[in-house]
Amino acid sequence: MGIHDLIEGKRQWRAHMARVKALPPDYQIVYKEMQRYLFKVGPVDLTDGPLLSGIVDFFEEGAAAGQPVLKVTGRDVAAFCDELIKDSPTYADLFRQSLKK
Repeated sequence: MGIHDLIEGKRQWRAHMARVKALPPDYQIVYKEMQRYLFKVGPVDLTDGPLLSGIVDFFEEGAAAGQPVLKVTGRDVAAFCDELIKDSPTYADLFRQSLKK
């Protein structure tokens, strides 16, 4: 990975976070908690894949429709996150596989 890749990655992350900051405050809070949860248990390709930007897209639609964030995600936000990543390999999966070898 070269310096240009790092700079581009940082630019994309800043643009992503600008979209998050444009959300209503309750959506921002839930997004940040989801992000924290997903970084702990989430898929291996979390930062490279479309998951986080897809969540922001979903939240932007919910906010535009005037829906409260918990109506969009449901009351159990962790279960919502788990459903999003159910078919994705996680670091915990990789660790379990390494122990079996």
